Amino acid sequence: MNNFKKIGIDIGGTNIRVALVDDSGIIKILKEPCKADQPEDVIVDQVKNMIHEIITPDVVGIGIGVPSTVDVKLGIVYNLNNIPSWKEVHLKEKLEQEFSVPTYVNNDANCFALGHKHYGLAKEYSNIVCIAMGTGLGSGLIFNEELYIGANTAAGEIGCVPYLDSTYEGYCSSHFFKRFHSHTTSFDLFNQAKEGNTEALQIWEEFGKHVGALVSFVLFTYDPQAIVFGGSVSKSFEFFSPSMHKYLEGFLFPKNVEKLVIRLSEVKDISVLGAASLVKNEVSKLV
Repeated sequence: MNNFKKIGIDIGGTNIRVALVDDSGIIKILKEPCKADQPEDVIVDQVKNMIHEIITPDVVGIGIGVPSTVDVKLGIVYNLNNIPSWKEVHLKEKLEQEFSVPTYVNNDANCFALGHKHYGLAKEYSNIVCIAMGTGLGSGLIFNEELYIGANTAAGEIGCVPYLDSTYEGYCSSHFFKRFHSHTTSFDLFNQAKEGNTEALQIWEEFGKHVGALVSFVLFTYDPQAIVFGGSVSKSFEFFSPSMHKYLEGFLFPKNVEKLVIRLSEVKDISVLGAASLVKNEVSKLV
């Protein structure tokens, strides 16, 4: 079996992570604060410099995850969240000219799902929905062993679906705490719940009911074998899962709930691994 080396990159408004990856995982990783307030080319040069620092002659490709809409075929990034200057960045073209290796660009939530398929908890499943529950609510879909992205890399953006007076993101991410419990954060509530604080436990119970509604929506829409939760808010799963499961007791098809596997992401830097897996997917077609 060939163990190709790839570069995996996760670009966000806060940090950029660049890793050298093989089939066993991350060999070396760099992390820098993103120069998000700078012009387009300054940030592109930052990415290039980080790649130069880590790339080796046997790297067969570069994979990049970004929190935005992407033209996957041309590798063009549009309107990247939290990086104002990135309105239309021909990232694939720029990096292929610099490094002379194939480059693949996709949405970061899709990379989150792909990472779990190749390196994480979802290896054993053919149909999975992976949900990143943190500052926002992103999700990626694996159907019949393959990443499903839709026409514009936006398939599975369940966080944008209307729910109550907002969206699922408004109730199943850190937005929930900002809107309804602005005196605290999910991190503080996690620590308070560990100490048995009654108010914190009640807030997590309330939150879990909304997550139960989210899982119901996923079941009706995609009927996956498994759901994998990741992101900072998911670390409090022990406190909101009881009310989530209680909510699911009323689901129309109880057998579907019984068969559903819900897991928590445990692999560090899974989105970087997923970005590298964009290369892995293409290379596998050639061998």
